[in-house]
Amino acid sequence: MTATVADGRALEALVASREILVVCGPGGVGKTSVAASIAAMAACHEGGRVLVLTVDPARRLAQALGLASASGRAQRVPPEAFAEAGAAPHGELWAEMLDTKQSWDRLVRRHAPDPHTARRILDNPLYQNISGRFVQSHDYIAVERLHELHSEGNYDLIVVDTPPTRNAVDFLLAPQRMAEFFSSRLLRLLTVPYRSRFVDVAAKPFYYVADRVLGSQFLEDIAEFFILFQTLSDGFVARAREVERLLSDRRTSFLVVSTLETVPVREAEAFMAMLPAKRLQLGGVVLNKVLPSYLMQPHLGERAERLCDEAAVLAARMCADGGPMADHDPVIVERVLAELGANFNNIAVVARREAGQRTELARHAAIMASVPELDDDVHDLAGVLRLGRHVWSGGAQ
Repeated sequence: MTATVADGRALEALVASREILVVCGPGGVGKTSVAASIAAMAACHEGGRVLVLTVDPARRLAQALGLASASGRAQRVPPEAFAEAGAAPHGELWAEMLDTKQSWDRLVRRHAPDPHTARRILDNPLYQNISGRFVQSHDYIAVERLHELHSEGNYDLIVVDTPPTRNAVDFLLAPQRMAEFFSSRLLRLLTVPYRSRFVDVAAKPFYYVADRVLGSQFLEDIAEFFILFQTLSDGFVARAREVERLLSDRRTSFLVVSTLETVPVREAEAFMAMLPAKRLQLGGVVLNKVLPSYLMQPHLGERAERLCDEAAVLAARMCADGGPMADHDPVIVERVLAELGANFNNIAVVARREAGQRTELARHAAIMASVPELDDDVHDLAGVLRLGRHVWSGGAQ
């Protein structure tokens, strides 16, 4: 059954029963704000220690969560901020902004065979330039940091705001792709000639071209880095498997956030379809910036049609002596009235189309919340909580 206004506690019950909630979805759909709002509502209503792990939040949202001055470590949102927002939480809200470079450094120190190798990798100029820029780097670091935080056991609930990738499934594939990186043909091509004097004849053209384009010293620097980096392979592969087990644990659920625009909906549908194949649990769907349902009320559509049909008559009355717009040109007033009626009908068409899309998406999820577009951007804790109340209630009004 899809969550409605009357069944608004469905999402709240889901959050109360989970230790990890992974908020996923296409970029640009308000995923970070939704993740923060759910964490804030959980701290207010469920109690305990709640952490929202976020990636690159908007500046004003970062300030609202107390992340304006530092990153890479969890910081508590002060009780005074809740008091100013008119809320009295039963628990604590903590927030951490993911620092990709710091997280990679921790991974290197953890998985290196010895401190000397770890130091050589950390001091390598190539590592310093590209750590944090690897393909799928943000995605992998997000799941890695999630595993680390969950293992520490300091929080009752962790809400993860996943990185703003072009395709939401990148987050799920990040551990697998990182493991594949260590066994890639490119990695072997870069390191084999520096491990052995014998180079395969078929590979010689590659080295000849690379040497001419990049220079031998640059190739040696790359090879040295990747030879060192391969010493981390076993640790990375083992951790990737642990992360996959954590994501598939019954205490973990995925919450998909999307708007009802064509491209985000397609990405969200592809993501939801992929979850069962990976034995991952879809907890629910939050549709953001949804048009309010009252736009579909028949009597409003009839009034809009009447406004279009009778615009000339209404304009003449309004602009007549003693009318509310006696000083205005009736032709212009007629045009404005007709455009108002037409625009309402156009928006109502979009609202009906969105209702159909919601029905289609409801086949994938037992819990669905529709959130209206707010008048203001979420820039303070009061805004975070206002958005959270919409998510908690389950329906766009």
